[in-house]
Amino acid sequence: MRAAWYEKQGPAAEVLRLGEMPDPQPGPGEVRVRITASGIHVGDIGKRRGYWGSTMSYPRVIPHGDGSGVIDVVGEGVDPARIGERVWVYLAQSYRPFGTAAEYTVVPAAHAVPLPSAVPDEQAAGLGIPGITAHRAIFADGPVTGQRVLVTGALGAVGRAAVAVARRGGATVVATVRHPEQIPAALAAGAHHVVDVSSGDAAERILAATGGEPVDRVAELAFDANLELNEKILAYNGVIATYATGDSSPRIPYWPYAFKNITVRFLSNDDFPEEANEAAARALTEALVAGDLVYPIAAELPLSEIVRAHELVEEPTTVGRVVLKL
Repeated sequence: MRAAWYEKQGPAAEVLRLGEMPDPQPGPGEVRVRITASGIHVGDIGKRRGYWGSTMSYPRVIPHGDGSGVIDVVGEGVDPARIGERVWVYLAQSYRPFGTAAEYTVVPAAHAVPLPSAVPDEQAAGLGIPGITAHRAIFADGPVTGQRVLVTGALGAVGRAAVAVARRGGATVVATVRHPEQIPAALAAGAHHVVDVSSGDAAERILAATGGEPVDRVAELAFDANLELNEKILAYNGVIATYATGDSSPRIPYWPYAFKNITVRFLSNDDFPEEANEAAARALTEALVAGDLVYPIAAELPLSEIVRAHELVEEPTTVGRVVLKL
């Protein structure tokens, strides 16, 4: 099969290679997927560059955890009727060496999610890492029906999914964006209210959007930057579910958080409970089919341009998902 890989960590142009590898074969409980589209997430970039203290657990890595395609071979114990099924896959490169930047990948059968024909490959191809993280951020502490949920960075890959699943779950969703011109896009993504954080007291305007009622949960993109903000807007027994931070060792205002009995939930996509992954996969597929979750696509490139694709993801000016088409 044609594949892209790296054998050391570093910049894309220095470490990514293209070539031929043996076609993988599924083991018991696994399926092989012929990849049609491979999504790229910031987590894939981090693994390749060695961010967050990550190291290589395998001598050769085919990158990318997410993708879409068609099951063409099944392993022992998997229903043969799944052959020919269109699917999206997640965690393809989690505790495994070979992800979706190749013509074929092998994943546990549960990580190949049936994909209805109405959903384009490029929408499903980058869903797993951001979408499942978003679902966990919203629902790890139970249903949100009737609650007020704040989603920071609402137009990011995780933020868009968080807005969609929170609204579908019955929450009143307040989203934050960094520029006033982003407000229409956040409303279109499903937020009930949008606050531009560049325009004054964000806490005051978030509470104005909720009619003065405190927020029950926060899906947090910038844990360090929003520590003071979240203390002001959260209800007693509120929850911050955070999946990113600028400062890896932020100073936490202990007593203000303690007096409100605030829970801080730290999230890393590789290690959610399997039942949470499967619940997220069902909910995200439903959101895609309904059109409640739609990602802007910044670029669709062939596998041969994987270096350019990774560089686009790393550029701060890139708006939308970057997808490799195979």
